[in-house]
Amino acid sequence: MGELDLSSILVIFFVLFFVLLVVTGTKSVPQGNEFTVERFGRYIKTLRPGLNLIVPLIDRIGARMNMMEQVLDVPTQEVITKDNAMVSVDGVVFYQVLDAAKAAYEVSDLENAVLNLTMTNIRTVMGSMDLDELLSQRDKINHQLLKVVDEATTPWGIKVTRIEIKDIAPPRDLVDSMARQMKAERDKRAAILEAEGLKQAAILKADGEKQSAILEAEGRREAAFRDAEARERGAEAEAKATEVVSKAISGGNVQAINYFVAIKYVEALQNVASAPNQKLIMMPLEASGVIGALAGVAELAKEALGKNMPVMGTSQKTTTGPWSNS
Repeated sequence: MGELDLSSILVIFFVLFFVLLVVTGTKSVPQGNEFTVERFGRYIKTLRPGLNLIVPLIDRIGARMNMMEQVLDVPTQEVITKDNAMVSVDGVVFYQVLDAAKAAYEVSDLENAVLNLTMTNIRTVMGSMDLDELLSQRDKINHQLLKVVDEATTPWGIKVTRIEIKDIAPPRDLVDSMARQMKAERDKRAAILEAEGLKQAAILKADGEKQSAILEAEGRREAAFRDAEARERGAEAEAKATEVVSKAISGGNVQAINYFVAIKYVEALQNVASAPNQKLIMMPLEASGVIGALAGVAELAKEALGKNMPVMGTSQKTTTGPWSNS
């Protein structure tokens, strides 16, 4: 009975020992993770997602690494810019483990190392820039930070995929100064635009006045041209009449002489009548003499036209007046 009890105990012991070996020698790795295996404290291999076997009691799991992309919040920190402005900055870092062994054994506390490296480079990159450049070129800052941090973390077996600056907060007094500067700049632009508008309006007004003056000058020139043309035609008509009268006088035509004398007589009377001084002129004047001269004009015109047309209200022989026909 004692032997049976001892054999049963041994069987149970070996069964339990076998189960323990199977349990310790079989490892299931979840998707998105990788485990490192250590043998007597030394790294020997990396277990991929799925079911894996190791040597029981000799091998053990060293580090359980998350192979998915991870994000770290960069806490707010104070940064002094190139122009001595104090700003508060925070951000986020995205990284992914590519080599589980390097991430486990090349650096201690991977997340803390990535975080501190990012914060240090934020101060370095942003401290070399002016405040205006800092506020307007955030993409440039992100690109420079990503390049520097990724190169520094490559030996750790990770890949920094993105660094984003979330917020840049200047001091309150600096924000107020920037607001006043922005308002002054906008007022300046408004004044410039208003001046440009006034300038353009003045140019358009001057151009309109210029065109109006040109049109007015052209109108006066056209009127003067027409007046000169009319005077020219009148002079030509007068010259023609003078020529006819001259020919008639040279031919001994008494009516032509009467016409010429009547013209001079009328012009003299017009000059006397148009004098501005008030005066009384006593002179011998016979209306019939002027009428006779006018009759001579009619006769002369009839002879020049070659037509035997009667002249109404005139007498061919008027003997009154100092220039009467005898």
